Amino acid sequence: MSLDRDCPCGSGRALAACCAPYLAGGAVPADAETLMRSRYSAYVLGDEAYLLATWHPDTRPASLGLDQDPPAKWLGLTVRRHEEDGNGRAVVEFVARYKIGGRAHRLHEASRFVLELGRWWYLDGKCQ
Repeated sequence: MSLDRDCPCGSGRALAACCAPYLAGGAVPADAETLMRSRYSAYVLGDEAYLLATWHPDTRPASLGLDQDPPAKWLGLTVRRHEEDGNGRAVVEFVARYKIGGRAHRLHEASRFVLELGRWWYLDGKCQ
């Protein structure tokens, strides 16, 4: 993976200056939107370990099966809203575009996050 490439999360910054430090474990996202963007980058890069590590233990699956055929080709991310309630809870609504087997799809989700012990965790998502 080239760290000089554009970050998959759509920030407009290089991967090295954006999501790579989170994916490598050298930094922790400061807010739910940053965590969501880093998780999208992990999907693009096939980093199942990061996705599971940032998933809240109460709702985390045993595995995601990202290595199963056919793989998704992620095409882009648009964040529609990011709301924090001031009590350690947040919602990030986004649209992610991808292709599987040449067929285009959209994932429109409102993801829930929780802040525990100074760290944001992905809880779950509801398709919109």
